[in-house]
Amino acid sequence: MQLKIMPKKKYLSAGRVPLVLFLCQMISALEVPLDHGKKAKLLEDLVQPPTITQQSPKDYIIDPRENIVIQCEAKGKPPPSFSWTRNGTHFDIDKDPLVTMRPGSGTLVINIMSEGKAETYEGVYQCTARNERGAAISNNIVIRPSRSPLWTKEKLEPITLRNGQSLVLPCRPPIGLPPAIIFWMDNSFQRLPQSERVSQGLNGDLYFSNVLPEDTREDYICYARFNHTQTIQQKQPISVKVISVDELNDTIAANLSDTEFYGAKSSKERPPTLLTPEGNASHKEELRGNVLSLECIAEGLPTPIIYWIKEDGTLPINRTLYRNFKKTLQITHVSEADSGNYQCIAKNALGAVHHTISVTVKAAPYWITAPQNLVLSPGEDGTLICRANGNPKPTIGWLTNGVPIEIAPDDPSRKIDGDTIIFTHVQERSSAVYQCNASNEYGYLLANAFVNVLAEPPRILTSANTLYQVIANRPALLDCAFFGSPLPTIEWFKGAKGRALHEDIYVLHENGTLEIPVAQKDSTGTYTCVARNKLGVAKNEVHLEIKDPTRIIKQPEYAVVQRGSKVSFECKVKHDHTLIPTVMWLKDNGELPSEKRFTVDKDHLVITDVSDDDGGTYTCMANTSLDDVSASAVLRVVDVPNPPFDLELTNQLDKSVQLTWTPGDDNNSPITKFIIEYEDGMHEAGLWHHQAEVSGTQTTAQLKLSPYVNYSFRVMAENNIGRSSPSEASEQYLTKAAEPDQNPTAVEGLGTEPDNLVITWKPLNGFESNGPGLQYKVSWRQKDGDDEWTSVVVANVSKYIVSGTPTFVPYLIKVQALNDVGFAPEPATVMGHSGEDLPMVAPGNVRVSVVNSTLAEVHWDPVPLKSIRGHLQGYRVYYWKAQSSSKRDRRHIEKKILTFQGSKTHGMLPGLEPYSHYTLNVRVVNGKGEGPASSDRGFHTPEGVPSAPSSLKIVNPTLDSLTLEWDPPSHPNGILTEYTLKYQPINSTHELGPLVDIKIPANKTRWTLKNLNFSTRYKFYFSAQTSAGSGSQITEEAITTVDEAMASRQVDIATQGWFIGLMCAVALLILILLIVCFIRRNKGGKYPVKEKEDAHADPEIQPMKEDDGTFGEYSDAEDHKPLKKGSRTPSDRTVKKEDSDDSLVDYGEGVNGQFNEDGSFIGQYSGKKEKEPAEGNESSEAPSPVNAMNSFV
Repeated sequence: MQLKIMPKKKYLSAGRVPLVLFLCQMISALEVPLDHGKKAKLLEDLVQPPTITQQSPKDYIIDPRENIVIQCEAKGKPPPSFSWTRNGTHFDIDKDPLVTMRPGSGTLVINIMSEGKAETYEGVYQCTARNERGAAISNNIVIRPSRSPLWTKEKLEPITLRNGQSLVLPCRPPIGLPPAIIFWMDNSFQRLPQSERVSQGLNGDLYFSNVLPEDTREDYICYARFNHTQTIQQKQPISVKVISVDELNDTIAANLSDTEFYGAKSSKERPPTLLTPEGNASHKEELRGNVLSLECIAEGLPTPIIYWIKEDGTLPINRTLYRNFKKTLQITHVSEADSGNYQCIAKNALGAVHHTISVTVKAAPYWITAPQNLVLSPGEDGTLICRANGNPKPTIGWLTNGVPIEIAPDDPSRKIDGDTIIFTHVQERSSAVYQCNASNEYGYLLANAFVNVLAEPPRILTSANTLYQVIANRPALLDCAFFGSPLPTIEWFKGAKGRALHEDIYVLHENGTLEIPVAQKDSTGTYTCVARNKLGVAKNEVHLEIKDPTRIIKQPEYAVVQRGSKVSFECKVKHDHTLIPTVMWLKDNGELPSEKRFTVDKDHLVITDVSDDDGGTYTCMANTSLDDVSASAVLRVVDVPNPPFDLELTNQLDKSVQLTWTPGDDNNSPITKFIIEYEDGMHEAGLWHHQAEVSGTQTTAQLKLSPYVNYSFRVMAENNIGRSSPSEASEQYLTKAAEPDQNPTAVEGLGTEPDNLVITWKPLNGFESNGPGLQYKVSWRQKDGDDEWTSVVVANVSKYIVSGTPTFVPYLIKVQALNDVGFAPEPATVMGHSGEDLPMVAPGNVRVSVVNSTLAEVHWDPVPLKSIRGHLQGYRVYYWKAQSSSKRDRRHIEKKILTFQGSKTHGMLPGLEPYSHYTLNVRVVNGKGEGPASSDRGFHTPEGVPSAPSSLKIVNPTLDSLTLEWDPPSHPNGILTEYTLKYQPINSTHELGPLVDIKIPANKTRWTLKNLNFSTRYKFYFSAQTSAGSGSQITEEAITTVDEAMASRQVDIATQGWFIGLMCAVALLILILLIVCFIRRNKGGKYPVKEKEDAHADPEIQPMKEDDGTFGEYSDAEDHKPLKKGSRTPSDRTVKKEDSDDSLVDYGEGVNGQFNEDGSFIGQYSGKKEKEPAEGNESSEAPSPVNAMNSFV
């Protein structure tokens, strides 16, 4: 039975697709491994015929300056011996002292560097490797030394030709081995430029389709480079001179005939003709697998263009190349299908020329089925197949052990049938090496294949207890390399007592490998491979572990950032805990730039100061020893656009111009619009103004222009990131002058004196002047008169004063612009007034109505309009407090002023003092000032409530009494009638007791309260009264004194032992209760909330205070609010009440006050009053320690 394993798979379950990956492993059972390693040691007692493993190429060109090395390496068991033939006869290396063979090898080394010549060893060599099982032979190796001959000496005449003629400069390099590489250069070793007009042909010649004067030079030099010997040969320089017939003078024309010029073609334009190949058709042969090169070079004027087509088909897309400006067509890896007719077409404006190249593709022999080694056991059958193809069809010849099979010793087990040798019932003597030779006129193929007859029990070559680690849900491949003759059968088992694996999830390959197409966690375990043939059984155990796959759970994301900013990519990896991952970042599938701006930590790639070059695809790669994963994200770097450039002005008209520009780079963010600005170099040099905006898709704009402006333009581009820098300024463009198209604005007429009229306006700027010589025509006349317009032309100013006008008379005014070209359109007329004077009449019939103690209303009659002599601003009321109704002493009071706008005839006077006498007068006001005052008018205000007493203090505290002293109110606002005193006790919990109300005569400033509780805090509320009511109150707190006997008894109790013990017992009890509560709370773990309670400590259980060791108490937000307190007593135990003055700013207009249209006061005049005391809603200071003790007892 044949032991050879064919490239197919045996399945234990149906429907499995074979894996091509394992086909390459089949060779392990074909022959005995002879390399070093454990497998070789297991088979070191087996024999095998020789196999050639390395040899020199068939056509071996050597460097004559170095030693000749002809390689021949082979393997076999026992190791083979080597011999050589040269030119078909035995080559005795022992007789040539320059030839040695490397030890353990068949490689020859010929030492020609010390003596001898390479030419002596030219010839055909063949190596034979032989052992007891047969002989293998190498290819015929043809040895030839490389050659780089010199150019033959030749005299090259200068070439002179007319402009436009064609020219071919021949190279004709010497024939070398291998052929030289040709190129043209000048004396400075600079390559000559080539183009569609000038190019080098495949034969090395330099072709000019037509010459130009710039082709004139004396150093056209052809170079031949011989790579094998690293030498360059140089041809003699060729001189070329191109002249024009028009440039020839009469003398040259008389001395030179047309035949002395290169060629005879005219320099006029002409249709193309082919320089190479010649004629209309040609033939080309090429060998299969080579590069087919077809060439067409044409001359003509203008320069022809070359096109290629295949007449009976299309050119292969992926294998077609155009070289030499499309003059050369190349098809790589040609096959017989590329045979056919190819046509080149040379075309210019005057015509075209065609050439057809018939291509035939021949083929040296190539393998269809090369013979493979056979390992057979005695009595088995087998075949050696040698099939090759070529054009023409190759012949097949067989050799055995290097001898033609026809003359080799006869073997009854073999039979030759053309390209196949059939072996039946082989024996050990049938072992041999067979050679197959397939040859035709273009070459040959030689293959060695041995037949090795062995009888061997199974041997498993895979190491025992090999551990395989595989990622879950991927194929698991368990190796079982084996050897045996006859070919063993393979079975796999799982576990110690498992049965043969015949389940659907397993696939058994013929090379012994067990495949689990989708490995799962339960695939983990020990697997046993068993190999059997008729001579024995072999077993081997391997182990499989399934690992979790590596995954990227947080992938980097697409990012758009602005140049110069910072970007971060995140890549979080999850992996099997037994594997160690390696995370690497790539940019565009290459390494990250080695710059400090790129930093990588555990999960992030951070790039700072991002530049344009940083844009691209960033890939996070996570690798373990078993798998790798990757995730990518694109970084797009954006920025404001680059400024536009190449600004150009076209279509230049008087009032318009077209601006064109080229956009700059948009820096990865599309341009949304262009902003155009202009500079007026004549009037405002250096100042840029907005002109227009256009969309980001436009590159031109039609701009409207003004006359007499020296324009320059610049353009800025804008995208979503921002605006670019301005472009360079365009060329300047000066528009023609024209008359102004607008007049000054903001024309006004106001007098500054009673007898003048000042006319002002906002002048035109230089841009608006439209021409030189800007002036203004100022015109005026009285509105109500019949006077004609009075006009005056003034220079470029903004004011004109008309003198001698009546006081406050309306005038019609207009101002018109003009320049050297003409006048602006007729201006609009505005009305103004001549200067104002002070009013002449005071308001009459002034009367006052008192509203209340702080407010009065004043009325007056308006003055005649003519007496105002200006714009009525309003009426102004002066008022002041003249005397006190209670003291009857006069003193100077500063006058207060209220202004009432417009034509109002009444108004309110707020902020008056009660029980006071006031005087007032009224004046009319215009733009010039105030008129005379009206007669003074006096009025009285009634009584009001008093202010709070000026001070309150408590003196002489005793056990049951307190004495109060006070000062009267600073503003009694009337006659005081009495004082009201209210007080109430405050206990230790800050609660207020019952309120006591006492009336005190107005003439008193001291009062003693008796029968009070000892050691008690009291709160007092004190106010004054007039006939108008009670005023605001002042508050104070005080404490009665302590009884000495009681205090002493209290202290004694506090120091008693029983009292201290009681306190300690109470504290211990509280501690025990808190511990029990804490334990019970912790027992809540059986509920779902237990974990949260453990994670977050109970806020109600507070730690002990460090300062005094007491336990904190539970409190809510209310406990942390400050206690409400009454007025705090200063050090002198007096309270000062701030004076309360009404402010006129709250009422009047400007600094004087503000009123409604009817004169009523805006807002509310009110003072701040302390709330009346209420029982139980206020708290005082904390009680003294003695009070606290009394409370406890």
